Amino acid sequence: MRRQFKDTVTDLAVQDEQVLVIVGDISGFLFKDFQQRFPDRFFNMGICESTLLTVTAGLSSQGFFPFVHTIAPFLIERGFEQIKLDFCYNQFGGNIVTCGSSFDYAWDGATHHCSTDLALLRLLPGIEVIQPGSRKETDRLLRSQYNNGRATYFKLSDHPHSLDLPVEFGKGVILKNSNSHVTVVTAGPILGNVFEACGDLPVNLIYFHTLKPLDKDLLLSFKETKLLVIHDSFGLYEAVHEIPYLSATYYGLPDHFIGCYGTVHDIRKYLGLDVPTLRETVRKLLH
Repeated sequence: MRRQFKDTVTDLAVQDEQVLVIVGDISGFLFKDFQQRFPDRFFNMGICESTLLTVTAGLSSQGFFPFVHTIAPFLIERGFEQIKLDFCYNQFGGNIVTCGSSFDYAWDGATHHCSTDLALLRLLPGIEVIQPGSRKETDRLLRSQYNNGRATYFKLSDHPHSLDLPVEFGKGVILKNSNSHVTVVTAGPILGNVFEACGDLPVNLIYFHTLKPLDKDLLLSFKETKLLVIHDSFGLYEAVHEIPYLSATYYGLPDHFIGCYGTVHDIRKYLGLDVPTLRETVRKLLH
């Protein structure tokens, strides 16, 4: 997905001279071609995340369409005040694009985990919050939202799902409608595991790549069913619960730091977000 981000932004830069890229000492090699083609529109400012965001908001205020990019916990959790004030309070647009996702950097431990970003940013007025789950979603959503005049967050992962789904900003997707009394709700790349786990189980399954604005109408069409939110971040469950008349059960992250190391797949297994455990969890809810 990060490679797709580079490809899409490079293509946008060819078409639109107002497109800029600001990075924090990451993805420099990935954007080498972009830097060579547009040397006056690429800035590596080093590891200074709050400054990255303030500069990006300033460039947006001057009519540019900037993309600021670095690792998720450092840009969002360290830079939250700058996003709140420099972007949202001033109503400046701009594209905040992270890598690392929830546990993509599992081998670096809790300092590099990021499971709070979606929940935090959803609280800010006027911002859009997007968690693409595939390269196709990344491409389509970057193109449709990059110059919309709003601060827009894109949470990217190196472990996309492989499903080919329709993509429209702010719209969820029904993957299964079994007329079941149980509806599984999920978002982002974890869909790959959730879809496989649901398999032939008689459940409904709906998916979101946009968490703000959330497709409330789609969710309300399943309000008579038991909603089970499966997600490897905070944010989706809270968004569902904000909708009147809806109540859901959350299955995902515990209320403690993840202290083990390994790969993202190791962490998912530890959390019970691997396919066999998810399947058993959903199956029990059916009875």
